[in-house]
Amino acid sequence: MNREVNTASILKDILEAQETSGELPPVDKWNPPLCENVEMKISKDGKWFFMGSLIGREKMVKLFSSVLRLDEDGFYYLVTPVEKIKIEVADKPFVIVTYDKEIIDDQETFFFQTNVGDVVPLNSAHPLRIEFSEATNEPSPYLLVRKNLEGLISRNVFYQLVQEAALDRSSKELIIESSGINFSLGKIE
Repeated sequence: MNREVNTASILKDILEAQETSGELPPVDKWNPPLCENVEMKISKDGKWFFMGSLIGREKMVKLFSSVLRLDEDGFYYLVTPVEKIKIEVADKPFVIVTYDKEIIDDQETFFFQTNVGDVVPLNSAHPLRIEFSEATNEPSPYLLVRKNLEGLISRNVFYQLVQEAALDRSSKELIIESSGINFSLGKIE
């Protein structure tokens, strides 16, 4: 079924869902019809586009990111109670732009911030993983932000993490410890 998008109704639905729960909307519970003829994209550097135009309003991007979902079909969607819009995502929907460290329960914990303002601790619920390009062997580091949505750790932040890392001599891996757990940044060859 092709439906025309009504951006005002999308924003209204998102705001109502957030006001009702006080948290992120329950997008996993919603199964609305797909709204086609809408082109939305998220570039590798985390910029959002609507119908080919950059969405420059930070609050709008933040609002849209709150109703983002990755479905079993491997596609990302913006989901409200009444409509669902497919989004093309170049790599991951979020970009990790900065981090800080704090002592929590006597353990050093890394906290990462996404391009939309989410703050995520590096722990067992939010692990870090690295994929290496077969062609170039370049790392692509990812952090689980929420449910099955990951953020690409920016190159600058990754290099800062490498500076913080310790070398595990037995495995020859660079390791950072957060929340009492060791996370690998990759092997040193």
